[in-house]
Amino acid sequence: MGKNNESENNAINLLGIGTEITGDINSNGDIRIDGTLIGNIITKGKVVIGQTGKVKGEIKCKNSDVSGSIEGKIVVSQLLSLKVSANINGDIQTNKLSIEPGSKFTGNCNMSDERPIYQTDEGKTTEIKSEKTTEPVK
Repeated sequence: MGKNNESENNAINLLGIGTEITGDINSNGDIRIDGTLIGNIITKGKVVIGQTGKVKGEIKCKNSDVSGSIEGKIVVSQLLSLKVSANINGDIQTNKLSIEPGSKFTGNCNMSDERPIYQTDEGKTTEIKSEKTTEPVK
């Protein structure tokens, strides 16, 4: 008899079209937003904002693909991809940034080495470790 050793990071959370949530989301898994979220997102996984997705608040995650709109700061420890229909009004902090022609961004951008994401748990701040790769300077 084998054990199922799936990690919690494989969980996928979906906020569907036409759904509006007010409040913060803390997760270990991936999150996809196609509706509206008024609040913050903190996750160890990937955040996908679909074309119809709207977030008003701060996002902290490992990776993110944005096709919808964000009003607030986004902190991505690895790769942030802004798709053609993306509209961001707020600051960006990321390690790597991919921007498709047609996407809109208003704010400041700070690109630096990968930093860990922090998650609050009952008033305590804990570090969420993420893998860092180092590449030789060319």
